[in-house]
Amino acid sequence: MPTIGLDFGTSNTVAVLASGRSATTPVHFQDGNGTLTSLPTVLSFLDKGAAKAPHAEVGPWAIRQFLESFGDVRFIQSLKTFAASAAFKGTGIYGIPFDFEALMATFLKCAFERSGTVIDPASTRLVVGRPVEFAGYKPDDQLAMARYRRAFQRLGFEDILFVMEPVGAAFAYAQSLGEDTTILVADLGGGTTDYSLMRFETQAGHMKATPLGRGGVGIAGDTFDYRIIDNVVLPELGKGSAYKSMGKVLEIPPNLFSNFARWHMLSIFKTSDDFKEMKKLLRWCLEPDKIELFIDLVEEDQGYPLYKAVSETKAQLSEQDEADLLFTPLGSNFRARIVRSDFESWIAPDLKKMDLVLDRTLERAGLENNDIDRVFMTGGTSFVPAVRRQFSERFGADRISGGNELTSVANGLALIGAREDASDWALAA
Repeated sequence: MPTIGLDFGTSNTVAVLASGRSATTPVHFQDGNGTLTSLPTVLSFLDKGAAKAPHAEVGPWAIRQFLESFGDVRFIQSLKTFAASAAFKGTGIYGIPFDFEALMATFLKCAFERSGTVIDPASTRLVVGRPVEFAGYKPDDQLAMARYRRAFQRLGFEDILFVMEPVGAAFAYAQSLGEDTTILVADLGGGTTDYSLMRFETQAGHMKATPLGRGGVGIAGDTFDYRIIDNVVLPELGKGSAYKSMGKVLEIPPNLFSNFARWHMLSIFKTSDDFKEMKKLLRWCLEPDKIELFIDLVEEDQGYPLYKAVSETKAQLSEQDEADLLFTPLGSNFRARIVRSDFESWIAPDLKKMDLVLDRTLERAGLENNDIDRVFMTGGTSFVPAVRRQFSERFGADRISGGNELTSVANGLALIGAREDASDWALAA
C-alpha cells in the first residue's frame, strides 16, 4: 500500500512518500524561489466578498498573499498549537465558521495541491507523527488526536496510524546502524522538545524495537524566539514603562505584552479586552510613542514578519558570535546587536527545564547516561549551539549524531507505514 509519512509541525510541515520498505521520496513544493521539502505551517485566507468563499493559501504563497494583497487577508500560523486546546472552539473567517479540523484539512488540501502530488486517500496509508507532549496550557492529548483523525477523514483517508514523532526519527536513524543499539532521540522543534528512548535489535534479519521511555516539555524554538523578543524588542514597545493614575506612577501590566510569546495569538489579540485596555492606557502613558508603536504593530498584523526577523537572527547566532536584529516597523534605523553569550544567558532557564525533563525520562526508564549508546538530535532547534553543547557535555560528543534534521521524522514515519508490522509501532486508536 502507498504510504505517506506526515510530520505536521508547529513551524514547518514535511511529507514523505514510501512505495516500499526502503524507498522513500520527499514531497516537494515548487516555489518560484526554489524547491521546498519543508513547508511553513501557515495558512491565509483572502476575502473574495460575500458571494465567494475566501481564497486559501499555504506556506510561502500564504505569506505573499498576506504581505502583498490589497484586499483583506486573515493569516493563521502555528495551527498545531490549537490542536489540544479545549478553549479553541473555532473561528469565523469572513462569515464562514472554521473549526480546528476544517483549518487543518484546508491546510493539507492546499499543500498537496501546491506540491502537484496526486494522491488517492482511500488507497493510501497515512502515518502521522504526534508530539510526546502537546504545547499549550493544560493540553488535552485525546482531543488533539480526535481532531487530527477527523481532519484526515475529511480529506478521504481511511487507514490512519499515529506514531510518536521521536519514534519516527529513531526509526529513520536506526536504518544506518549495524549493531544492537540503545538510542535517545531528542526531537527539538518549534513548539515542543520530545525525548524517546528505544532499544533496536536485529533478529534473523528483522529489526525489532523496544520502547524504553519517553518524555517531553512545551519548550523549544518558539520559546527561544520569545527570549529575544522579551529582551530586545518589547522594551522598544513599552514593556517596563509606566503610566499615571490618580496621582500615582504605575508600571504598565507586563501581561499586556505576553501575547508576543505566542505568535499565533497576535491576530486574535487585537480583538481582546487586553488590547482595548492598552489603548485606554495610552493617554496616561509616560512614553506614549512606544505604546503607539506597540498598537500599530498589532493592528497591522506585524506578528509574522517579526517572527521571521527574530528566527533569522537566531539562526545567524548558531553560526556567528554576534548578529543584528533588523525590523523596520520599529524604525527605519532600528538595529539591535545581539551577542550569542547574552542569548544563551536568556535561554539558560529553559535549557535547565529541558534537562530536568530528560532526567525524569531516564529515571522512569531505569537508565543512566552511560546506558545510552547513541543520541540522535533532530528538529530545527537542535542547531542551537547551547543545546548541542548541553547534550555533548552530558553524553559525550562521540555519541551525538544528527542529519536530515527537518525531514528525519517524516522519513521514519513513511518507512514504518510501509512495514507489515506498522500497527505495532503505532499508538492505540
